[in-house]
Amino acid sequence: MAGLNKVMIIGNLGADPEMRYMADGTAMTSFRVASSRSFTGSDGERREETEWFPVVTWKKLAELCSQFLQKGRKVYVEGRLRTRSWDTPDGQRHYRTEVVAESVLFLDRATGAQLPEEHEAGHEVPDVDAEDIPFE
Repeated sequence: MAGLNKVMIIGNLGADPEMRYMADGTAMTSFRVASSRSFTGSDGERREETEWFPVVTWKKLAELCSQFLQKGRKVYVEGRLRTRSWDTPDGQRHYRTEVVAESVLFLDRATGAQLPEEHEAGHEVPDVDAEDIPFE
């Protein structure tokens, strides 16, 4: 039986997306999404807790996110979790878990630049086939 690796997040971008191109010319855009929840603590005080999620998008989805997203925008991100590891020159191993987005839904209207009609709030940017997402 196959496993399931799926994550869905609704939140706001903490900074403008950063786009770059891989050596083979593939577009990659990364951004962080903050998702908050409110709860009442054991002392009866109302509290808010924010979790930050690093998100990576590839190819056409990366280009669209880079073009239309900006700090503060509300998004719905659906994808899978991936953990990467690397060694620093001093021999320390580091790990990073990130969301590899398969679709991104813009949940609010852009301020400033107008989105094309098909990308207005509530419309999903084109899906990216998960098999087309390169591994680093």
